[in-house]
Amino acid sequence: MDINGRPILFFDGVCNLCNRSVQFVIRHDKKKQFLFAPIQGITGTAALKHLSNLKNSGLDSVVLFYKNRYYTRSDAVLQVLNLLGGAWRSFLFLHIIPGFIRNELYNIVARSRYKWFGKTDSCMLPAPGLKERFLE
Repeated sequence: MDINGRPILFFDGVCNLCNRSVQFVIRHDKKKQFLFAPIQGITGTAALKHLSNLKNSGLDSVVLFYKNRYYTRSDAVLQVLNLLGGAWRSFLFLHIIPGFIRNELYNIVARSRYKWFGKTDSCMLPAPGLKERFLE
């Protein structure tokens, strides 16, 4: 699934928090390196088959595929910030917090994201200038 070595960010396409997060990455991705795909799509479903550590649907985690490796939950978030570069790398100090603690905090937000941020009936449609960065 390597698309010229570019990072692919899989996200819950109906989650408002997830969609805002994708918009954040798009705004701060000066190199335009990231590609995006909703987890509910064909590409996202295929990617989730490779991940045995996600719960049933996998919709409770953001997934980053980069350099033939899958990153999930807080590791995915920190790797995205690392790839964005610049001041966003200053958050990498969070790696000193053990993964099980970071992921538990992530899981709390993930479980409540629809209640706190809402959800849409369908996946977002990218603006015409961004279509080439979305795999579906």
